[in-house]
This record gives sequence, structure tokens and C-alpha cells, in this order.
Amino acid sequence: MDAEHRRDGSSGATLAPDDPRKPDSPTDLSKPSWKYVLRRTIREFSRDQCTDLAAALTYYAVLSLFPALLVVVSLLGVFGQGQTTVDAVLGMVEDLGPSSAVDTLRGPIEQLVAAPTAGFALIVGILGALWSASGYVGAFGRAMNRIYEIEEGRPVWKLRPLMLLITAVALVAAGATALMLVISGPVARTIGDVIGLGDTAVTVWNIVKWPVMLALVVMIVAVLYYATPNVSQPKFRWVSLGSLIAILVWIVASVGFAFYVSNFGSYNKTYGSLAGAVIFLLWLWITNLALLFGAEFDAEMERGRQLQAGMPAEKTLQLPERDSRASEKNAAKLDELVEHGRKLREAHSGDNSSEEATDSVDPPRPPTERSPR
Repeated sequence: MDAEHRRDGSSGATLAPDDPRKPDSPTDLSKPSWKYVLRRTIREFSRDQCTDLAAALTYYAVLSLFPALLVVVSLLGVFGQGQTTVDAVLGMVEDLGPSSAVDTLRGPIEQLVAAPTAGFALIVGILGALWSASGYVGAFGRAMNRIYEIEEGRPVWKLRPLMLLITAVALVAAGATALMLVISGPVARTIGDVIGLGDTAVTVWNIVKWPVMLALVVMIVAVLYYATPNVSQPKFRWVSLGSLIAILVWIVASVGFAFYVSNFGSYNKTYGSLAGAVIFLLWLWITNLALLFGAEFDAEMERGRQLQAGMPAEKTLQLPERDSRASEKNAAKLDELVEHGRKLREAHSGDNSSEEATDSVDPPRPPTERSPR
């Protein structure tokens, strides 16, 4: 059955994600709680081996990136904005990240735009990208389970459709963000003239679109943080402190990495023609590090709320599982294997005991030779 609750081992009480004892707002946390949250975030980020998790997510991101771009570019290509979108997205990447990443992405993306079978590519791309990109979302969910100290208990028939749905939501939001990048400058003025908007409205749009795009990115991160782990969280927050921290860390780290590559890096000397690909992979790794750090912060914020409410969360977060059927089934299979191994050990232990007992008996002494008379 669905694990709608979990028992608190110390008190026997049923855990509830929205326990009324917990402070609701971050401002309700005391100063010692805030210090504990910050220290524990850094500690758990290292303890959960988030650098390795980010490397695994980078692998899945590479596999998911181009199918996802195929969907976004194909969708916008229906409206005749495919090439404009590519130029706008690559321009933003060049502003934030290393220029070598742009060189790595430009060729494959422009080939997607120039493909003559846009309609067919749209259909195939949507199906393929949802399946491929959901691999990254699934890997992100496994990383979140480690952060929240819980096993994956949702059966595959329930987990896979959820990952596909989250992927679809993320791709739609990414497409909307890319479309906003397109509708700027001359394009925005042309659209404004067609629908009768003045220059003032177009100018306002060119300013307002940036916080709207930021809000969409924050929403994507918030959905990943809330829906992918196998824990029932208190409530969905469109904007969490962890998601804001993740985006801020990502922007600062991307700018810093771009500055380092441009001024101090020697990747071209070391990797030659592969330098662009290596730099792009490092940038993706930094991106995933920022996402995992934000997730750790959100998890430790929840721990701080629980501790301040008097809940025993110093070792394990007191949050109920969404589902425990798969984990219970896996545990039963493991118990079966352990029992089989025990019987195997005991059977061989019996044989070894018999051999040892035989070896411990003194061998018969050979008959003494009689001396000839």
C-alpha cells in the first residue's frame, strides 16, 4: 500500500509532512537553528558525495540535452522562430558560461533547425525527448532520495509516468523561456506594431521578461525539488530558498568559470580539439553541483524546522514516504537472498566441521619394523 505515513522510532508517533509544531516561515527559525542549517548543509553536501552525484547527472544531462533541444527548437520552428531562438539561447549561454560551450552546441543545434522534416522531427522529437530527458529527471530523483535519506519505494509503473510528466512540464517551461528570449528587440517591436502596442509597452516587455524568465527557471527547479524524491513534503513552494540559492550559485559559478577559462585555463593546450567538449561538460557539472547544493539546503531547512519543533531529526529527517511498495519488495528479495546465503554457509560449515574433526584425530602409527634375527 502507499506509504502515507512513517513511524517515528523514538516516540511511535505517526509522521506528518505538515506537522503543526514546525515553524512555517524561514523567518521563524531562530539564530542557532540558522547556524545549524548552514553548517549541516555543507557537511551533508560532502557526506552525500554530491560531487559524484553531479558527475552522474552530467552524464544523463548529455544524453538528454539534444533530444530536449530538438523538442524546443521544433516547437518554435512551427512558428518560424527556430533559428532566432537558437541565436538567442546561444547568446545567453555565451554571456553566462564559457564561449567554448557555445562552439560545442552551435553545430548540432543548427543542424536540427536546418532539418527539412520539421513536422516529422516534431512528433518524433517530442516522444524521444520525453523518454530520453526523463532519464535525467529519474537520476535527479535518485540523488534527491539520497539527500533526503530515503529509499525509492514507488513502483516503476507509478514512477516512470511521473518522471515523464515532470519532464514534460520542464520542457514546456524551457520552451516558454526560449520564446521570451526570441520576443525581444526588433521582433518585439514588430509584434507590438501588429497587435497595436506602442513603443512604451514594448520597452516595458523587454524589461519585465527577465524576471518572468527567472521565475520560470525557479519554477522548474522547485518542481524538481518537490516531485522527484520519494518523500511527502509539507507543501509545494513555487519559490524555495534552496532553488533561489541554486540559481544564484549557478550564475556566480558560471561567470567565475568563464572568467577562469578565458584568462587562466589551458584546456586548449591539454585537450586540443576536445577542449570545447571538456569545458562544456565541466560547466554542466558545475550546474548540477549548484542544483544539488540548493536541494541540500532545502532538506536541511526542513531538518532545522523539525528540530526547532522538538522532533528527533538530528539523524534522520522525519518525513513520510510517498510509497514504500518497491522498497518493501526489494527488502523481501534481499532477505530471501540473505537466508539462502545463511543456509549455504551453514551447509558448508557442517562439512568443514566434519573435515576438521577428522583432521584432529591422530593418524594411526605405522607398525614398527622388527629387526631380523
